Amino acid sequence: MPELAEYAGDADVVWLFGGSRILRGGNITAVPRCRAILRTGSGIDNVPVEEAASRNIVVTNTPAAMSDGVSDHLIALLFAVVRRVAELDRAVRLGRWPQTTAQPLGGVQGRTLGLIGFGHVAREVARKLSGFALKVFAHDPFVPAETMASHGVTPAEIGKLLAESDFVSLHCALTAATRHLIGEQELRQMKPTAILLNTSRGPVIDEAALAWALAERWIAGAGLDVLEYEPPTPDNPLLQLHNVVLTPHAAGHAADGVNARWRASVEKVLALTGIGNRQS
Repeated sequence: MPELAEYAGDADVVWLFGGSRILRGGNITAVPRCRAILRTGSGIDNVPVEEAASRNIVVTNTPAAMSDGVSDHLIALLFAVVRRVAELDRAVRLGRWPQTTAQPLGGVQGRTLGLIGFGHVAREVARKLSGFALKVFAHDPFVPAETMASHGVTPAEIGKLLAESDFVSLHCALTAATRHLIGEQELRQMKPTAILLNTSRGPVIDEAALAWALAERWIAGAGLDVLEYEPPTPDNPLLQLHNVVLTPHAAGHAADGVNARWRASVEKVLALTGIGNRQS
């Protein structure tokens, strides 16, 4: 807190990068002049949003700068799980050659994709997968049906989406309402051939329920870039399962991702301070 007050006590805008939680735990009082908080990246779960709102502080982020890399990674996870890429790679390295025994978990062409959350990343996923003739459902209480329709996506209640989708992909922010949004009840609603994908936030899924679902084959597989606790402990049951592909919260990285993130952040700062308007 003293360091925060020393370096940012007179700041009008506080700029956070990544998952820094420096303003939580009452620390926001150390920046009394602050009128806006910018978080470089997607999601604002590391920002004390309610406390900021009570102080009339604007909270914003840069999700569009992450959408290209995250959507690419989501699609990579989808194909890695369906084609069992990681499992086959491990087999070859161990001296096995399972050409006919490790069959794919179905196909992608013409199947049904369910998007829970329909922000920048979900829209990019739908666009990039459009060549696979997928039927796409989306559930997002904050996005109008007309907006979804303009992207070729059908709005659906979450129960219908879970029951009918072959691939369920999570794209929602972590809030009190979305924590453990996907638990035992939701997993049991999904098809036994379905695949669950998550590049949003780990705690959106009840991880213990997911491990149970994967072990008992309530669903066929999962692709996860995020976990409830990161990094996972050695006894995390997901690490022992062959029908899950795990990556280390790396979806946001892209070849030009750093430049995109900084450019979007600077543009937001200029807009927040009014400098951009004065220059134009």
